[in-house]
Amino acid sequence: MRHSLEDGVLLLKGQTEGYDPIYRFAQEPNFYYLTGWTEPGAALLLTPSDEILFLPRHDQRVERYHGRRTSAGDPDARAATAFDKILPIEKLESELDAALAEHSRLYAPWAETYAGQLRARYPFRDVADTTPLMARLRLKKSPSEIAAIQHATDVSVQAHRAAWKRVTAGKFEYQIAATVLDAFLDAGCEGPAYSPIVGSGPNGPILHYMADQRRMDRGELVLIDAGAECDEYASDITRTVPVDGKFTPRQREVYQVVLGAQKAAIAAVQPGALLGGDAGNSLTKIARDYMDAHGKDQHGEPLGKYFTHDIGHQVGLQVHDPPASGPLEAGMVITIEPGVYINEEKLGIRIEDVVLVTANGVKVLSAALPKEPDEIEEAVSK
Repeated sequence: MRHSLEDGVLLLKGQTEGYDPIYRFAQEPNFYYLTGWTEPGAALLLTPSDEILFLPRHDQRVERYHGRRTSAGDPDARAATAFDKILPIEKLESELDAALAEHSRLYAPWAETYAGQLRARYPFRDVADTTPLMARLRLKKSPSEIAAIQHATDVSVQAHRAAWKRVTAGKFEYQIAATVLDAFLDAGCEGPAYSPIVGSGPNGPILHYMADQRRMDRGELVLIDAGAECDEYASDITRTVPVDGKFTPRQREVYQVVLGAQKAAIAAVQPGALLGGDAGNSLTKIARDYMDAHGKDQHGEPLGKYFTHDIGHQVGLQVHDPPASGPLEAGMVITIEPGVYINEEKLGIRIEDVVLVTANGVKVLSAALPKEPDEIEEAVSK
C-alpha cells in the first residue's frame, strides 16, 4: 500500500469506544484492512517509506472495565501488532507534520470529521479522499481473505440447515432467527454479519424485513436471509423454504423461475461481466430476462418486474463491501441473489449464494447448501 502513495501520505484512524459501550467493539473496516488491529483508539500513518501505528497509553479505568490493552511502550507491542514502528498516539501530530514537510498530498477519508480538521490545519496541502483508493484495494480478495469468507460461509450453511430443522407451522420467525444466531456463536464466530431476515408468508416480499415476530402458518413459505461474521469477514446466504416441508404447485412454479434465473446469472459470471445495468453482459439483466421468458403473475404479466433490485453486491469485511462501478475481475467475491416479490400473492422468493469470480468463471462458495426444490423439501421434512 505505502509503495503506491508516491507523492503523499495516508492517515487513518481506527474506531474509538464510547464512555459506556453496550455493544461489542467493531474496528473500522478500512483501518482493519491495512493493520489487522482490533483494539480501539489507534491510528495509522503511511508514507512511501514508512508505516507507523499509534496506540493509546494505558488507562487504568478503561482497562478495569475492558481488560488490558496494548500500548506503544509495552515490550510485546511489536509482536502483538506486527508493526516495527509503534508510537504513543500523542506523537501523531508531530509525525504527521514531519511527513508533510516532505510530501505534498495527504490522503484521509472525507466522510470522517477529522478530514475537515486536517484541511483546516494544512490549508496549503492537497487533502485527498482515501475512500476510493481503499475501495479499489478491497475489491479483489487475497487467498487468506477468500479462506476467511469461505469459513464464514461454511458456518452460515450449517446455520441455515439447523434453522430448517425448526421450521414448522406454529413456530415464530424469531425462533428461527435464534437458531441461526446460536449456530453462529456456537461455531466461534463474532455473530451475524447483519440482522437475520426471517420473513414468512406476507413478510417474504419485504426485502429487509427484520422484525421476525410473526407466527408461521401451514402452506406458507419462509425466506431466511442470514450470514455469519467470522474473523471479521462476512457471508450472505438466502434460501426460501416451505413451512410444512412441501411447496404448493404455484410456489414451486415461481421458485423454479427464480432458481433458473440464478443459474443463468451464475453461468454468466466471469471477468468483464457487469453486476447491474442494462448491457447484454449485465447479470441483473440476464436474470430479469430469464424471469420474463419463463414465468407470469396471476394476470398473465411477466415476472421480471417483481425482481426489484440488482443481482448482487461485493462481500468481504462488510456484508456490503465497497461496490465496483466497472466490470467484474478475478478475485472478487459477490452475491448472486435474484428474487421475485409479489405482495398480491403474499409470495416472496429469494435465492442467494456467495460466489468467487475466477479467471475462468466462477466458484460458488455456498454450494453446500441445497437449493433444488426436491432437496429442500427433503431437508425441511426431516
